[in-house]
Amino acid sequence: MKNVLLLLHDDPGQEARLQAALDVVRALNGHLMCLDVVGVAVDAGYPGPEATALLVEQEGRREVTNRARLEEHLAKEDVAWTIAQATGSFASCLAEAARLADLIVLNPQLDDDGPDMAGIATSLLLKTGKPVLIVPKESRGFAASGPALVAWDGSLPAMAALTAAVPLLKLASEVRILEVQGTSHGAVEEAARYLSRHGIEPEIDLLACFRDAPHETSAVIQDRAEQMRCAYCVMGAYGHSPIREAILGGVTRRMLRTGRMPVLLAH
Repeated sequence: MKNVLLLLHDDPGQEARLQAALDVVRALNGHLMCLDVVGVAVDAGYPGPEATALLVEQEGRREVTNRARLEEHLAKEDVAWTIAQATGSFASCLAEAARLADLIVLNPQLDDDGPDMAGIATSLLLKTGKPVLIVPKESRGFAASGPALVAWDGSLPAMAALTAAVPLLKLASEVRILEVQGTSHGAVEEAARYLSRHGIEPEIDLLACFRDAPHETSAVIQDRAEQMRCAYCVMGAYGHSPIREAILGGVTRRMLRTGRMPVLLAH
């Protein structure tokens, strides 16, 4: 996990993304790959060609200023970094840039009227296979040496998240694997043994969740993480099909929407 892809865009969550990405890169002695995107909407209700060109020009000028400010900032940081530029949809630009990335850093949303970042994160997880670190816009950094919680249900996405997170989990002061009883498809002890082979000795938590209220799983995860004062949470994304998750809400989307700490997702 050496190459960390960061979305640059002038929005309220940019500082949170930047600080988290810098902390990850420092912790792993990696390289910060910044992608400055001039976003172009692709929905059917978007204005015609002339209006589109005007909006792209306006956003482009704003991003020139944003990029210059960040280049000045990054020049003072003690990490290796590069900045690339792209124009188009956020999902396609990030997917293209992620081909040689090990981790992608995003927020759960950009602006109140901005693109659906949960949908973009979903697209990236499914199309690139790369883990995504979702950072709330209120965050100011990523404590790689802090406690970490791994949400486990035995699914393939949970396994993908666990394996992807190993470089970070090695740095954590404490690692707990949380299995919400009644939701798991695989033995949590297997996950613990996997981590132990990487020199990580996790604790196992088994917590109950009412079977008639499966939507409470996300609340159980969040509450346990806050009790531990976790720096971040690791979980598989979209254990069911993304379409079913979108219809039912799903633990993944609820974690993205209501999460109060960074969440490392993989699929």
